[in-house]
Amino acid sequence: MKTFLREFWLFGIKQASASIFGGYLLFLILLTKFWYPFETLYRNDFLFLAALGFQLALLAARLESPREALVILIFHVVATAMEVFKTSDAIGAWHYPGEFRIGIGNVPLFAGFMYIAVGSYIARVWRIFDFRFSNYPPKVATYVLVALIYANFFTHHFFFDLRNGLLLGAALCFGRSTIYFKVNQKHRHMPVLLSCFLGAFFVWIAENVSTYSHIWIYPNQTGGWQMVSAGKLVAWFLLMMLSFVLVTLVNQPRSLGCPIDESEALPETVPAARGPQIAEWLLGRVETVQPRETVTE
Repeated sequence: MKTFLREFWLFGIKQASASIFGGYLLFLILLTKFWYPFETLYRNDFLFLAALGFQLALLAARLESPREALVILIFHVVATAMEVFKTSDAIGAWHYPGEFRIGIGNVPLFAGFMYIAVGSYIARVWRIFDFRFSNYPPKVATYVLVALIYANFFTHHFFFDLRNGLLLGAALCFGRSTIYFKVNQKHRHMPVLLSCFLGAFFVWIAENVSTYSHIWIYPNQTGGWQMVSAGKLVAWFLLMMLSFVLVTLVNQPRSLGCPIDESEALPETVPAARGPQIAEWLLGRVETVQPRETVTE
């Protein structure tokens, strides 16, 4: 039981480290809903500047690697293009009720950072938990799958909605794939599809917080806030699949036994790279635990 509690605590510390950017954004979103003192600066513009500043601070403090910064740039471009389309007057899938000066079309540029939080989390958790995989599908197949997922976010407004077929495609592509993640001394594992669903569930919770805070709202929320339909979990699951594969553009999916690519690691002086040591200190331990390459089946 003591070992389980220690590993559970360490898992939480590592997850908190990986979620630092998303947690920061949610904190600001809730704070500015109830208290916003700047009369000459729109809330959306403030959130954009605060998110950009935090992102630059992570890079300056070397709490984020250049590879992770590249993932963030990719996410911003992909997400902003979709947001401009979805919020256009012709589509109106959702809208941003607050005013802004820093934006494109009907989209405040802050919106891209909410997608960036997902990409940042996946990139950071990949490194912190030393992700490894078994039965990973051919990369070409994953690229085709996510290209169709991204296209369907646009085309389903005009043609057939292919999301059921895309869910089947995801099951065929990743159904046998397992992700291994090191919490402490051992690699634990779960199906890749389950990990994406869990990620989608937490994004759905964050979406409810954001719509409650009036960052953006859906048409059925204009008369008053209500929870986002659980049916949105399908869309978020597909987005998580897209996000996961985008991260593989800069992080090579490695199998168990492959050596760590030193170019992906942060220097040992970086606190975020020492999650296990920090967590062990919080547990009251003095000695440093040396990880072993073992796998629990």
